[in-house]
Amino acid sequence: MSIFNFLFKKSNLECPRCLGKGFVDWDDIRRLNKQLKWVPAPCAYCNGSGKTTEEMLSKVPVDITYLTIDLPESEIEKIKNGDEETLEKGRQKELFLENLIKYAQDHYLNNNMDAETIADLYLRTENENALFSIERENLIQYIQEIIELKKSELN
Repeated sequence: MSIFNFLFKKSNLECPRCLGKGFVDWDDIRRLNKQLKWVPAPCAYCNGSGKTTEEMLSKVPVDITYLTIDLPESEIEKIKNGDEETLEKGRQKELFLENLIKYAQDHYLNNNMDAETIADLYLRTENENALFSIERENLIQYIQEIIELKKSELN
């Protein structure tokens, strides 16, 4: 390997997250099982280029939920560099989302509650010291998306 290639780590591998498109679409989201966790957006894994490196593939899982384009560049770099504290924050956020999804599905399926009622119940019982929180209107919208996905799965 020439010194030039070594220094600039040429990205010549197709990004497995966006399949080389530079953009994560609904098909990618379903393929990676990230419904309710991602929305279509430029690909954070390859930074929208459609290409990645061997190093990136070896360090960062393609389906890491926390690595999204809306994170600050410094946070993205920490993920790519394997910073344990940042990766743990990502694991905690994924756990938060998984629990919120289960909570909403349970109240929808077992108690026949709508999104607004579920959101109000959640906010009344949310711990004030919670690591992650969400505003009421955004929570209602998110829970509605959870309900719609669950309805489509049941049909």
